[in-house]
Amino acid sequence: MLTPEASNVSDPAPATACSRIEAIDAPKLAVIITCFNYEAYIERAIKSVLDQNCDACELLVVDDGSTDGSWETITRCAVTAFKIENRGQLGACLFGLEKTQARFILFLDADDELKPGSLARILAELDERVAKLQFGLTLIDAESRPIGSFSSLESFRERDRLVNEVLKRGVYKTPPTSGNVFRRDVCELLREVDYDKAVDGVVLFVAPFLGDVVSLSEELGNYRVHGLNDSQLGQLPSASLLQRDIKRFVARTEHLRTILARVAPGRRLVEPQGAFYYRERSFCLQIVSGSSSRASMLPKLMASVGSEPFPIVQKIALVAFFALAAMLPREPARALMAYRSRNRRRSGLLRLLRGAR
Repeated sequence: MLTPEASNVSDPAPATACSRIEAIDAPKLAVIITCFNYEAYIERAIKSVLDQNCDACELLVVDDGSTDGSWETITRCAVTAFKIENRGQLGACLFGLEKTQARFILFLDADDELKPGSLARILAELDERVAKLQFGLTLIDAESRPIGSFSSLESFRERDRLVNEVLKRGVYKTPPTSGNVFRRDVCELLREVDYDKAVDGVVLFVAPFLGDVVSLSEELGNYRVHGLNDSQLGQLPSASLLQRDIKRFVARTEHLRTILARVAPGRRLVEPQGAFYYRERSFCLQIVSGSSSRASMLPKLMASVGSEPFPIVQKIALVAFFALAAMLPREPARALMAYRSRNRRRSGLLRLLRGAR
C-alpha cells in the first residue's frame, strides 16, 4: 500500500491534496506526518516510511500551511498529501485522522524518522486490546548522526500498573509523539482538547484506562534534536517553556479527570499541584527566574521524590540535586540545572540527576 502512484484528489475541505492510493479495505496502521516549515527534513521522514514497503500501512502527509518549500518537497514524493491553512500540530493531526479509516495511528513529526523494519515490528504487536504501543527513540542531530537515546524503555504489555501510576503521579514513562501508536478511539479524544496544540498529551495517559499498553525497548525511530525543536531538549529550559509545561500539565490532568469520570468512574486522580512533575517544573522555574523562594519548595518536592517509582540510588541523587540547587546562588544553580538538562552522551551521574519523567 505504500508504493506511490500519482493521482489527483479533490476534497470538499479547504485543502490542496495530491496523490493517493485507493484501498478497498482499511489499513491496519496509518502513519500521519504533519509538517510546518520542515523543508529540510520532511523528505527523510516520508522515505523512512515508504522505503519499508509495508502493505498493511497507509501514509498520509499534511502540510500545515508551510511557507517554505515543504509542500513542493512533499509533492515530489508522490504520496497521499494535503495542504491546509495553518491549524497547529493538533489541528493538522485531526485533519489527517479524518482522511484515514485505519484502526491504529502513528503521528510522526516531520523532523523525525522511522527505522527500517519498524512498521513490521509494530504491526506484529497490535491487536484490538492494545490502546497504545510505545517504542524507544534514538536521538539524532540535524545531520542525522546518532547522539544518544531519548529515554530507555522496558519491554512489557501491561495495564493495571500504569493505571495506578497515572492515578498517583499523573504520568508514566513514555516517549514523545513519534514514539507512540494509538488505537483510533483513543485518538478521537483529541477532539476534546481546547487547551493545547500538541498531540502528546492526555491521550498518552488515558490509554491504560482504555486497554493494554505495549512497550518495546527497541529503538524503532529517530528523534531529531536541532535548533527549531519546540521542546528545547538538551538546553536550559526557558521560563516561558517551564510555565507552559506547568499550565499544560494542570489542564491535561483536569481533562483526564473528566474523561475518567466517564470511562473509569470512582477512580481518584492526583491533584496536579501535588504531583512530582508539577513540583519539579515549578522548582526549576524558580531557579531560571532567580527567585529566592525556591528553598521553601524543598519539603514538598522531597516528599514527592519519595513517592516516585525510581531506584533508591536515583532518589538519593535527585534529593542531592534539589538540595544543592536550592542552596546555590542563581547562576551556579542555573549552571547545575543546565548540566542536568544536557542530553549528549550523559554520564551515569547526569542520568541520575536528570531523573525519569
